[in-house]
Amino acid sequence: MTARMDKRFADLKAENRPALVTYFMAGDPDYETSLGIMKALPAAGADVIELGMPFSDPMADGPAIQMAGQRALKGGQTLVKTLQIARDFRKTDNDTPIVMMGYYNPIYIHGVDKFIDEAIEAGIDGLIVVDLPPEMDDELCIPAVAKGINFIRLTTPTTDDKRMPRVLQNSSGFVYFVSMNGITGSSLPDPSLVSGAVKRIKGHTELPVCVGFGVKTAEHAKLIGASADGVVVGTAIVNQIASSLTKDGKATADTVQAVATLVSGLASGARSARLVAAE
Repeated sequence: MTARMDKRFADLKAENRPALVTYFMAGDPDYETSLGIMKALPAAGADVIELGMPFSDPMADGPAIQMAGQRALKGGQTLVKTLQIARDFRKTDNDTPIVMMGYYNPIYIHGVDKFIDEAIEAGIDGLIVVDLPPEMDDELCIPAVAKGINFIRLTTPTTDDKRMPRVLQNSSGFVYFVSMNGITGSSLPDPSLVSGAVKRIKGHTELPVCVGFGVKTAEHAKLIGASADGVVVGTAIVNQIASSLTKDGKATADTVQAVATLVSGLASGARSARLVAAE
C-alpha cells in the first residue's frame, strides 16, 4: 500500500513538480456522481485523491465541506459505500494513491481491525483522521501502519519544534501542512510564510510536505507549489460540485465535467510552479 504513495512522490520528484492532491466527499451528491468525479480526477491532473468520509459532526470542516457531508449522508452514503467507491475506482486505476480522510467515530463503530482489512482490500493507501492525536496512536495509527497503510498527520502554524517530532512519529506517506489556523476554505496566506514553514517541517522529516489552505485558483497552486511537495485542494472542488447541482441538491449533466475543468486548471498551475521558481 505504501509502495503506491512512495512511487507517486518519487516520480513527481524526478519530474520536479509538486503533487496536486484533490479532496472530495464520497457520496456527494450521490454514489454514482461521486464515483464519476473520482474517475475523472486523474485524467484532469490529480496525483493523489483524498476521499472524504461523511460524518454527522465534522468539527474541523468549513461550511462547504459540512454541507457536502450532509448531502452525502442524505443520499445514503455510509462508510461501507465509501470503501465500495474505492473498489469501483480501482477497477480502472491501480496507480493513483487514495487517502481516506475523516473522523474516527465511523471507523470505531465499524471496528478498527475490520476497517483496516477492508481498506487494504479496497485499495486504500493512506488515512487522515483529523480527531486522533498522536497520543491515541494505539487506537488506529499503529495497527494501520503495521498492515501497510500510510497514516498522514496534519501540522499547523502552531505546531512548534518541540511538538513536531511527536506529531510526526509513526506518520508516513506525506505530511499535510494546514497553512492557516481555523476551518478550511479561507483566504490565501503569504507564500513566503508557507515556504518557511515547509522548510521548518523538513528539518524534522524526509517525508514530502503537502500544503492545504483553501487553494482556489491555478495561480494559488503555482505560488504554493514552488516550495511545497504538494498542493492540496478541497473546498474549491466541493464548491464546484455544489454550484453545479439543481436547487434541490441533485447532480446535473455538468457536475463531473465542472470538477474536471477546475482540477485541470489547478493542475496546470501546480505543474508550472517550479518553472517559475527556476527562472
